[in-house]
Amino acid sequence: MSVTKFKVKGIFFDLDGTIVDSREAYYEAARIAFQEMEQELPEKEEVLEIPRRLERKQPINDIVKGDVHKFLRVYLKAYYSITTEKTKPLPNVSTALETLSAKAELALITMRAFPKENIIKELEGFNIAKYFTYVVTALDTHKPKPSPEALIKCVKALDVKMCDCVIAGDSISDIRAGKAAGSKTVAVLSGLFSRQELAKENPDLIIKDVTALPNFIE
Repeated sequence: MSVTKFKVKGIFFDLDGTIVDSREAYYEAARIAFQEMEQELPEKEEVLEIPRRLERKQPINDIVKGDVHKFLRVYLKAYYSITTEKTKPLPNVSTALETLSAKAELALITMRAFPKENIIKELEGFNIAKYFTYVVTALDTHKPKPSPEALIKCVKALDVKMCDCVIAGDSISDIRAGKAAGSKTVAVLSGLFSRQELAKENPDLIIKDVTALPNFIE
């Protein structure tokens, strides 16, 4: 069986669940928010369902009792305040980025409503900021993923064509954004979404994590 190989000039990466492991940040933010709401902290699996639901714009009323808007205000404020100390790069991601940056221009697209300077600082702490030519956050777009807007910004910044690019991400939104933009799509299994969920979106490739991506880029 032939192995899928992409010839690309630009590679766009999601952040949480793709480049960094954010599970502890999600959990700590939930702990703070449930404490503020005077509610018992659910089991970890249910806590991680919150960012999954938010990603898909689904309700969390069955997880959070009472004022959901208040919970989300506290949760998101806490999450953004602790990402630098509670996130960590996924294993061997630096080596993969170094290899890929020699083959194509790299950009980072995150749905965090965070100034890009903060994101870059976080990446610098992991010594991987140097691999990214361009960074887009939710504050830089009118519509977040699955809108293709962030990808369109990236191709303009990198001066490449969309058909010569690939987006790699752990979520349904990443794949949908890539398809809407007209780029190639790679789903990674290092985040919150299962292989079955991602396979339904028909990405061009599904891999364990980004460390496998260099094997599929010419």
